[in-house]
Amino acid sequence: MAFACIAMNAIGSFPPCHGRRRRHACRMTTANPLLSSLNAKLPPFGDIQPEHALPALAKVLADNRAGIAALTAQQTPDWASLMLPLEAMDEQLGRVWGPVSHLNSVCDSEKLRAVYQQGVQQLTEYQAELAQNEALYAAIKRLRQGDAFAALDTERRAVVEHTLRDFRLGGAELQGADRDRFKTIQMRLSELATTFEQHLLDATRAYTLHLTDEADLAGIPDSIRGAAAQRAEAEDKEGWLFTLDAPSYVPFMQYAEARSLREKMYRAYTTRASEGDLDNTPVMDEILALRREAANLLGFANYGEYSLAPKMAASPDEVKDFLRELAAKSRPMAEQELAELRAFAAEDLGLPGLEAWDVAFASERLRRKTYAISQEELKPYFPEQAVLEGLFALVRRLYGLSTRENRDVPRWHKDVRYFELYDDEGQVAAFYLDPYARAHKRGGAWMDECISRWRRPDGELQLPVAYLTCNFDAPVGDKPALWTHDEVNTLFHEFGHGLHHMLTKTEALGGWLNTRGSHGGGAPACRGPGPGRGPGGRGGASEGTTGGGGGRSATSPPAITRAARSCRTNCSGACWRPRISSPA
Repeated sequence: MAFACIAMNAIGSFPPCHGRRRRHACRMTTANPLLSSLNAKLPPFGDIQPEHALPALAKVLADNRAGIAALTAQQTPDWASLMLPLEAMDEQLGRVWGPVSHLNSVCDSEKLRAVYQQGVQQLTEYQAELAQNEALYAAIKRLRQGDAFAALDTERRAVVEHTLRDFRLGGAELQGADRDRFKTIQMRLSELATTFEQHLLDATRAYTLHLTDEADLAGIPDSIRGAAAQRAEAEDKEGWLFTLDAPSYVPFMQYAEARSLREKMYRAYTTRASEGDLDNTPVMDEILALRREAANLLGFANYGEYSLAPKMAASPDEVKDFLRELAAKSRPMAEQELAELRAFAAEDLGLPGLEAWDVAFASERLRRKTYAISQEELKPYFPEQAVLEGLFALVRRLYGLSTRENRDVPRWHKDVRYFELYDDEGQVAAFYLDPYARAHKRGGAWMDECISRWRRPDGELQLPVAYLTCNFDAPVGDKPALWTHDEVNTLFHEFGHGLHHMLTKTEALGGWLNTRGSHGGGAPACRGPGPGRGPGGRGGASEGTTGGGGGRSATSPPAITRAARSCRTNCSGACWRPRISSPA
């Protein structure tokens, strides 16, 4: 019998997500909450423990395998007899693994990490098995070729077409040794993706800059000092503690006058996961080699062609031409601005050679000189509650939706908030907001799907629910959280992705056969987190499926559900990486 606690850390299973508040009233539970809540409106975050994940996953995978075997015997399948049951199986799988994957991103722990790795391998094997199921492939082809297909609406016809495409991209038409090799590659890529993101998270968490001499804080605003002091206090240290998380790293690089310390932080940040046991270099090398091999097995000249198969761009050359044209038009202005920054740094700041760790600092000083304002001076105008009220007012003005907070739902951390969206007829969607950076939480900002809009087999319309996750500075003491203009932009940006998911009108899930998620493999070693969103995520239109919203990122193992990616893929990471650039 397992103990379940609202804080999810009372027995040491989950990390101390509630900060210094370690004692919470616990209750006993005999049922596996991941299985008992399959048809609930929300995940039971107050009850989930790592030991629940694998038994629940095993049960659903076994049920799905048995169900698929029965479905493939149909000679004249239609939507209701074939595709809808497949969507229902996918939904059950997402309900079990989605919360586990989300907790792995926002409440990482050694115990959960071990469970997650095992689950990812089981899901990858299941996905590869599904994609190469000849009988299921044949059944869906019979549906496509039969009279029932013509009677489907546009949305459901698209789901069938995209599913057949995904079978081909998943190796369904490979034979013999090639088929076995393709499955082996998928399994290995899934493992490498998980390794990559864990290396990055561990490397980010491993480095801190602990300062005890106040002279080293010259130029750093009081609010940033206060946050650093609060971090140090949380670690039972004197002085100030700076980390490589964006809310700490970015302002340090913007304001710290100590050039040697800026260099130290910059080198630590840009070399994360690039040496020792956490070195992602061999991980990336193997990912690239396996991606190419998998693409070749399917008849593509390279992985770029394979990646673009379900997308709008016709070829890698078209993508490269677009990027080269964009670069050619952007470069002259960039060179002009860089020359101006170098001149200012030399003349006004005494920095004759502008280095990468000087760019943010010099840019902030130039902004002050040019516009007599800084990001820090704007923060008092953007307290958290005012920002949220402004966001919700905009949603009301644009879409006629009101936003109401519900404080009576299970959450994974005390700072998480839950909001519901309503139109004149009732509730249409909801979202969780997890705004603050903390230990054991992956960096960056992203939108992901918790529950997708879906017309269930019983006819009930399931309402969509989104995760909005950011890493902004938490309140210091009893003061409200104050956000920079960039952070406000980030929140609005991510909420836009959330609206894409929450306001969709589609009723079919689609994308349940995602054959591409495992090949994202990760980003460069110093890039933001490969968001560690494992299988079980929801998805939408970015991969050509018909669902609404974002989903897992390209660094994830195969998303067993819809094939979309989160904005960290759609936006090439521009919305979640710290805006600290190099003059090179």
